[in-house]
Amino acid sequence: MPQPLLPRPIRNHQRRLRGRFGIPQVLVVSVLLCSPLARSVEPGSVTDKAIADESATSDWLAYGRTHSERRFSPLTDINVDTVTKLGVAWYLDLPNDVGLVSTPLVVDGILYFNGTMNVVRAVDAASGKLIWEYDPEVAKHVGNRRKVGWVHNRGISFYQGKVLAATWDGRLLALDCRTGKLLWSTQTFDPNLALYITGTPKAFKDKVVIGNGGTENGPSRGFIKAYDVATGKEAWKFYIVPGNPADGFENEAMEMAAKTWTGEWWKHGGGGNVWHGFTYDPELDVLYVGTGNGSPWNRKIRSPGGGDNLFLCSIVALTPDTGKYLWHYQTTPGESWDYNSNMDIVLADLTIGGKVVKAILHAPKNGFFYVIDRKTGKLISAEPFADTTWASHIDKTTGRPVEIPGARYENASAVISPTAWGAHNWQSMSFSPLTGLAYIPTIHLATTFLDEGIDLKSWQSTNFIGGTGVKQLPVAKQPRPYLGSLQAWDPIKQEQAWSVPQDHFWNAGTLCTAGNLVFQGRADGKLVAYNATTGQAAWTFDLGLGISAPPITYRLNGRQYLALLVGWGGGAAGLGQGLEGWAYGVHRRRLVAFSLEGKVELPKQPAPYFPAPLVIPGYKLDPALAARGQILWGRCGWCHGRRLIASGMAPDLRASGIPLAAPLFEQVVRGGGKVSRGMPAYPDLNDADLAALQHFIRQTAHQTNAPPRPTSGGQ
Repeated sequence: MPQPLLPRPIRNHQRRLRGRFGIPQVLVVSVLLCSPLARSVEPGSVTDKAIADESATSDWLAYGRTHSERRFSPLTDINVDTVTKLGVAWYLDLPNDVGLVSTPLVVDGILYFNGTMNVVRAVDAASGKLIWEYDPEVAKHVGNRRKVGWVHNRGISFYQGKVLAATWDGRLLALDCRTGKLLWSTQTFDPNLALYITGTPKAFKDKVVIGNGGTENGPSRGFIKAYDVATGKEAWKFYIVPGNPADGFENEAMEMAAKTWTGEWWKHGGGGNVWHGFTYDPELDVLYVGTGNGSPWNRKIRSPGGGDNLFLCSIVALTPDTGKYLWHYQTTPGESWDYNSNMDIVLADLTIGGKVVKAILHAPKNGFFYVIDRKTGKLISAEPFADTTWASHIDKTTGRPVEIPGARYENASAVISPTAWGAHNWQSMSFSPLTGLAYIPTIHLATTFLDEGIDLKSWQSTNFIGGTGVKQLPVAKQPRPYLGSLQAWDPIKQEQAWSVPQDHFWNAGTLCTAGNLVFQGRADGKLVAYNATTGQAAWTFDLGLGISAPPITYRLNGRQYLALLVGWGGGAAGLGQGLEGWAYGVHRRRLVAFSLEGKVELPKQPAPYFPAPLVIPGYKLDPALAARGQILWGRCGWCHGRRLIASGMAPDLRASGIPLAAPLFEQVVRGGGKVSRGMPAYPDLNDADLAALQHFIRQTAHQTNAPPRPTSGGQ
């Protein structure tokens, strides 16, 4: 087994890691290998021409493989007839990692990926042998200043021999791809603000852009920045929403947007944070940006007189050289449900009405699948791909949703689908130009929105405390008997081609290939290959741990590989209820690669584990303190579980001894003793606050029973 990785800023590994790797003994030279399509790109030559090459097969050069963000590979070695022969080619254990959600890259035989706490690693793509590791030492940079913690990140970028990565604390880094040496680093936002980065930088035209998240963590005015790839120098900045008019507007776009806001929105930030969703079109030379939801969610607070609130929940087209506004399309005007449009922006040429249309395919949270002319931003078509009770349809003339009366919880609560999780979240969809179908990880949930009891006139969030300005309550019945699905969607007919129901709503992104296959990892730990035409399962492998990261594929030394990170992560893994049994410190996170020749035995994971709450006889609970602790727990639930039942991103505190020892609890919670493991410090909490949290944890531990443990586990 590979040895645990010790934390160091840079490590060049010359030794052979212990473990079993499927290293080919004979190099097979095929006709395909001799063709330009199969030849790896030299790292220094990875620029827009290489990233835009849809026919290349040896590498995976960008988040969505190419600039089109289709996540489609022309490889055919693994296909509907051969997929059953897939076996593990190699694996790398990642004992210090938890939630893994990122997309690896492959360049010239080396696979690059980022893991927990933004650690970047390079491994041999044929063997899994670790070449170098770079630790950005996020804990040192975070210190005790920040109280917004996400240990995961969705990916890295590669350009001109540089690996480009972003950190939780807001830095953008460039690393030498051969050595892992830091070339430059820049702070993209004030580290004292309640912002963070979980998204993938996007590199194009000698620049790299990055945004941030934080809409729910304080007053936040969203923006993106572009930097020079060679130097890290800032090239341009574009705000998503306007600031205080008294300060003047940065450009004409902000002046125009301000006309769609009312009240003193700038006191609430406005929102629009760009935490995901960048696409560059090299043919049209346009950068498309997916924008976020409002800060706060409730429009009655941030813009009390109504208004569309541009450029929230939009696709904004910018000139890539300067960041100048070109056009926008808003999916959810004046949104009030967290319906951001940070989801994939996929480029495809579609034949519609006998004409080839250069289109954007977009399935945002609001439940409608959009086909948009990417030259003009004009709506071509939009239809619901999931249950939508907030709007009946999209008016094709105006491009605006036709809202259902009462959906904005104006005078009463409203049962709404989709929820704030969206009908589709950041988990990537893919598009096959062969089948003409998009493959969408879909969520089928409903919730009750209401703002009863909230003083809409005086409500104000503060940094690191935050809030949404609205309440959500569970519903008696969900819209469907299943919570999620993988569905194939025809963007021309605007209808579903097939669907596979799934028990859990938080499943991984998809990959489709010319082998007529769609691959997806699931929350239950299964990696499944589906027939891309029919949706029939063609192959299943149980990895024994929930999967949130999407797979990639590449061809090296005559073999096609399928690789992915294994380790349930993201928002649902933090806020979840622990029903999956993927426990912190129990299940081994991994990077696993498959091939048709793979014969490596993957060590079995432990069975799903459900920590038993510690019940302390004679513990004197103070109900008043516990009630106060329940209020304070709102900050903790993002990682430790909303109801204290953790799902693997952090320890289950009901079963932990740390809250029982006041000095140790203080050291961790207030002193930042576990920042290196992703636990932020909360120096503003006083002794009474800590005591309240202790009593709430004990009260919950005594009241809850762990779910029954299964009698057997699966690989």
